[in-house]
Amino acid sequence: MAGKYDNSGALFKNDRKEKDSHPDYSGNITVDGRDYWLSAWVKDGGKGKFFSLAVKPKEAKRSERSDPISTGRPRNDDVNDDIPFAPEVR
Repeated sequence: MAGKYDNSGALFKNDRKEKDSHPDYSGNITVDGRDYWLSAWVKDGGKGKFFSLAVKPKEAKRSERSDPISTGRPRNDDVNDDIPFAPEVR
């Protein structure tokens, strides 16, 4: 689990922010036993500053391991190459 307690999390200052689109803070949160990535941007509004939040399931990170050229296919190192019917090479 991401946090020590369920239904809790933590945000940390993003020291690697390079673009305005990158979050000002990032961290993780656990809700009902599921882990999520948590991102926050500091915004100015009519009532002053506030946080704009985004939550993404940690499982979504697995999709980044896919072949970048194809749509969702695993990379070659994620494929089991043990094919039982392949001819033996001598």
